[in-house]
Amino acid sequence: MRKIIHFDLDAFFCAVEELRDPTLVGKAFAVGGRPEGRGVVASCSYAARQFGVRSAMPMGRALRLCPDLLVIVPRHHQYGEYSHQVMERLNNVSPLVEQVSIDEAFLDVSDMPQAGESIARELQATIRAELGLPCSLGVAANKLVAKIATDVGKAAQKKGVPPNAITVVPPGGEAAFLAPLPVRMLWGIGPKTADRLAEHRILTIGDLASCPEHTLVELFVRSKDEMVARARGIDDSPVVTSHVAKSISQEVTFARDVSDGDVLRQTLRHLSDGVGRQLRADRQYGCTVRLKLRWADFTTITRQVTLDSPTDSDKEIFQSAMGLFEKAWKPGRLVRLIGVGVTGLGAAVRQLSLWDKDHEKDRRLEATLDSLRARFGKNAVKRASQIKK
Repeated sequence: MRKIIHFDLDAFFCAVEELRDPTLVGKAFAVGGRPEGRGVVASCSYAARQFGVRSAMPMGRALRLCPDLLVIVPRHHQYGEYSHQVMERLNNVSPLVEQVSIDEAFLDVSDMPQAGESIARELQATIRAELGLPCSLGVAANKLVAKIATDVGKAAQKKGVPPNAITVVPPGGEAAFLAPLPVRMLWGIGPKTADRLAEHRILTIGDLASCPEHTLVELFVRSKDEMVARARGIDDSPVVTSHVAKSISQEVTFARDVSDGDVLRQTLRHLSDGVGRQLRADRQYGCTVRLKLRWADFTTITRQVTLDSPTDSDKEIFQSAMGLFEKAWKPGRLVRLIGVGVTGLGAAVRQLSLWDKDHEKDRRLEATLDSLRARFGKNAVKRASQIKK
């Protein structure tokens, strides 16, 4: 019988900000972009949630709901450092850790002699004592139920404070635990699907588990067996300890729509440099460069080009992205978002032409820039075109 723990930090970004500034404890505040720059809420304190503020909400709307809301600009580097320390402690508990996001992970503790609940409580106490961070955990025989257990535990706790919940679903009790819960809590059920299910009076996970065959065929077609298994708490997906990246990309949403070609090209250059730097850090090469553009009316287009040989070069990425940009953009057209990505990743060594005499010079320059940025920060070195006159 497997023992799976789902681990989730409570309002992680806000918890880190409270460590930095204890006067924030108990106050309504949100971490995210400024409202005048189309910012959204990345994380909000539990006090702010009492006013209806939620993650991914436009910051302007959050301020209308809570006029006294404090807005804090994200410190992503600091959050990353804390996340790294948290994941180190999770890996000290079990070598089978699947990091889902910066603040969430699954642990497989099946081979450990202690009960899953005991391991969860010890882990929660360690994270609180050593890092000062609150967290909630779900314990079950599989990932699906463990994740839902965490969500249920969080929702059941006292409002206005971090939940610090631990919820355990005993083996064999999965279907009974899930049955009364809203069907939207199940993996694979989004808002639109939930609305369709409601039309058939399928409101709970238990309703779905006992749904007639002909209705399931109508609703899910090919995935009906999988959805019924989930509704009954059956899930054999493993804890995956590593994921292979399929692409590396960077993008920026402008505070105001931009039609200045020079600004757009400079942004493209900056994004290309960032993608190249990440490729080199991961020792990866990419075969396809992709451009993403979102116009002022929210229409989004992507364009891509496949290279003659894999690359991790800022210059080659930028030149390819620029070629795509010049074909897609008409002078004066407003751009809301611009992004650059590289796909078709692999570790294959680039095959150089005997006549590619400039390549080694470019690589030495990029290595120097990477070293300086790693030591002094990514903004330590800028191109002349990025310096405001």
